[in-house]
Amino acid sequence: MIIQIYEIQTPQEAETCIELGVNHIGSVILSLDQWRVPLLRETVRLSQGSGVKSSLIPLFHDSDATSRVIDYYQPDFIHFCDSLTDDEGNLVDVEKFVQFQSELKKEFHDVGIIRSIPVPREAAAPDFPSLEIARMLHDSSDIFLIDTWVSNAPEEGYIGITGELADREMARALVRESRLPVILAGGLSPENVYDAVTEVRPAGADSCTQTNQMVDTGDPVRFQKDFQKVKRFVEEVRRAEMELQGEKEKLMRRLEKLRSDLKDREAALPAHSVRSHQILAIEALEEEIEAVERELERYEAF
Repeated sequence: MIIQIYEIQTPQEAETCIELGVNHIGSVILSLDQWRVPLLRETVRLSQGSGVKSSLIPLFHDSDATSRVIDYYQPDFIHFCDSLTDDEGNLVDVEKFVQFQSELKKEFHDVGIIRSIPVPREAAAPDFPSLEIARMLHDSSDIFLIDTWVSNAPEEGYIGITGELADREMARALVRESRLPVILAGGLSPENVYDAVTEVRPAGADSCTQTNQMVDTGDPVRFQKDFQKVKRFVEEVRRAEMELQGEKEKLMRRLEKLRSDLKDREAALPAHSVRSHQILAIEALEEEIEAVERELERYEAF
């Protein structure tokens, strides 16, 4: 399972995260005016050859600058987290983002694209177009990341770093529908990530705000990680992953037994004069097999 931690801006932070079991290191470029940061490049490139992936968010909209960023930093993933809606939750021109990503994929074949999909807080906007957005951006993306949409985002024009949970029912729907891996983000902490992962069953979990250090008022401090929280976050994700893997293995054993039973019943049918109760028994087994197969689809990430 992907465990992604954002805002990692120095090699020392990245090394500590890797030692703790983080396998996606997320970094942020805050300004188009200061996009070239040698220390950040060292941070991004630290993962090369280690099996750990790097992801990089540019907080600006400029296609030429984005190409220069990729050339300079050479991340494994470039991550776009535009809000894709207005403050009322209405779609903006998503097609321009689709076109931008498609052109970028043609130019940089070896760089994956992570696209944040906005999902509102629980029951905040039941008609929010999260699934529609995901469908439109599917072919030009490699990974989706669910993050919490709020009308007044901390970074204008972007989603994320709210510290608030996304609606889990809508998140589950996106995970079920998407053929791409889906990382769950939005207010995830060491205290809630186990429940979130076991309920939503994503391909990964991401944390930024809730693994930061806190001031006395309880507010998070940007770009200052609390590595004890990171450690616990990793442990809780792995605990959830092990439980889900165990559930999947039980279902697979059950499916194997049902298929064997079906094969035995079909082999035992007489050549002539098949009775109705025999047909009904076979149909019941077939229905049970289909039900288990559908249940297993929810464990594709494991």
